[in-house]
Amino acid sequence: MIPPIASKFVAGETPAAALDHSRRLNDRDVGAILNLLGEHYDEPEAAASDRDAYLDLIDDIARIDGDICISVKPSQIGLDIGETTFRENLEAIVERADDRGVFVWVDMEDHTTTDTTLDAFEDFAREYDGGVGVCLQANLKRTLDDVKRLADVPGKVRLVKGAYDEPETVAYTEKSRVNEAYQDLLEYAFEHYDGGIAVGSHDPEMIDYARDLHAEHGTEFEVQMLMGVREDAQDDLAEEYEVWQYVPYGDKWMSYFYRRVMERKENLLFALRAVVSG
Repeated sequence: MIPPIASKFVAGETPAAALDHSRRLNDRDVGAILNLLGEHYDEPEAAASDRDAYLDLIDDIARIDGDICISVKPSQIGLDIGETTFRENLEAIVERADDRGVFVWVDMEDHTTTDTTLDAFEDFAREYDGGVGVCLQANLKRTLDDVKRLADVPGKVRLVKGAYDEPETVAYTEKSRVNEAYQDLLEYAFEHYDGGIAVGSHDPEMIDYARDLHAEHGTEFEVQMLMGVREDAQDDLAEEYEVWQYVPYGDKWMSYFYRRVMERKENLLFALRAVVSG
């Protein structure tokens, strides 16, 4: 059972709990992006098991009238085993989702996986008429070129600052430089994309910058935030913009919760306050 301090960041251990949370989000006009926790599998059986769990989840989502989609980690469905395993499992998920009308996000992991992940995204986004999205990380020096590459690809792009500890040879390590790169990515996307931009950030400055670019260019966008972080801001933004919450669930919640706490001490303080206040 997930303790209260962690339940602010994780919806539960079962698909049913995640779907219940999604319904409550939808009642607040916030969409849900469901992610079954799990990553870096080195056995095909483990990757296949989570693939099948996603297939069942897609069927469950299709029976609900709501704004609910899924997000999958490449190493969860076989990338550490091999590109073929990853692509076969991803295609099975995307094919089922396309048939059921469910959108699929592909998360981005460390920089060594970027090319394989983007190649798969581009192929399946074109094959399945834009029913796929991918995450791009502003801290990687290559990302502006990637955003330019994907400008004419159907689907969506989620822009985040990046949470992986990458070497200086491939990534910006200073916060100010990452923020500058993030704004550059937003500028290019709002100027050259027809839509499909997801601002994956809790930073009010970046969200305000996206709002200004929207006002200037008219390009549609959505805001994506994590469960348990600035939920009051999510509700406020949902009054005017499309907002989605990234909702993790599953029995591997401990490592995810630990990572959230280690990223920012404010996350732990927030969770403690939430528990104390009921």
